[in-house]
Amino acid sequence: MSIVNISAYRFVSLDDLPMLRERIRGRCMALDLKGTILLAPEGINLFLAGSRERIDAFVGWLHEDPRFAAIVPKESLSGAVPFRRLRVRLKQEIITMRQPAIRPASGRAPSLDAATLRRWLAQGHDDAGRELVMLDTRNGYETALGAFADAVDYRLASFTGFPAAVAADRDRYDGKTVVSYCTGGIRCEKAALHMRDLGMSHVYQLEGGILNYLELTDGSYWRGDCFVFDERGAVDKRLRARPAAPGGEQAGVKECAGDGVEPGHPPRAQPACARPSSRPAPQGRAAAHATSAELDRSGA
Repeated sequence: MSIVNISAYRFVSLDDLPMLRERIRGRCMALDLKGTILLAPEGINLFLAGSRERIDAFVGWLHEDPRFAAIVPKESLSGAVPFRRLRVRLKQEIITMRQPAIRPASGRAPSLDAATLRRWLAQGHDDAGRELVMLDTRNGYETALGAFADAVDYRLASFTGFPAAVAADRDRYDGKTVVSYCTGGIRCEKAALHMRDLGMSHVYQLEGGILNYLELTDGSYWRGDCFVFDERGAVDKRLRARPAAPGGEQAGVKECAGDGVEPGHPPRAQPACARPSSRPAPQGRAAAHATSAELDRSGA
């Protein structure tokens, strides 16, 4: 496989968005990179693909800006570029939650590294003996492809529904340790901050999300595949692209960007789970429907 796919984000205050967009677009075009980059006052979210040499050149260039020096992209490989073009978009938020009081650039919720989560899942509780609850912050069509075993899954239509869903279910988490998770870390970062604002004291975000967990562990306690926002559609627990869906394009997925995109057309609305789901992950991927049109609606 010769194509390197990277996803990354950083919550950092940005006030030169039009100029920054043109600089980033120009650099990507010069390197013939394809994918989607979202810029907002709260930060940057990107998903790009290209050769190793060109991806490394872009990341090195990006790190020259002190605001982005700490970005560590997550990588996976593919046999072809899973994007058709380059998009650099300005948005209100890099992940749409519509909770202006949540400002990750001002301070993060505590994070949990992959190895520690793997150990806690094996022992069934955290190091203080509290029951562990995995909380999936993704959309329903994503969770249909794969999830952590027994995770709470609200079958969200979009991330904007998360605050109301978790607030209505607040009692479930009393006295327990909650680990929020998502594909690459961006949604669970905002989710953890919101839960702490609700008064939930033992809340962590999974550092680097599902992709980081699968990269750094043996994938234990993960069931099924992980939805990704490009034409691969999904990757397995070894971060290998799954076979194409029948009919060609991967489950209708078009050019979207990492966790920052809230695809708006799942096949049908699904009710929230009343309790942690223990259902096996389905083998098919017909539930995964994401279109680039949602970039314009979600603000993500």
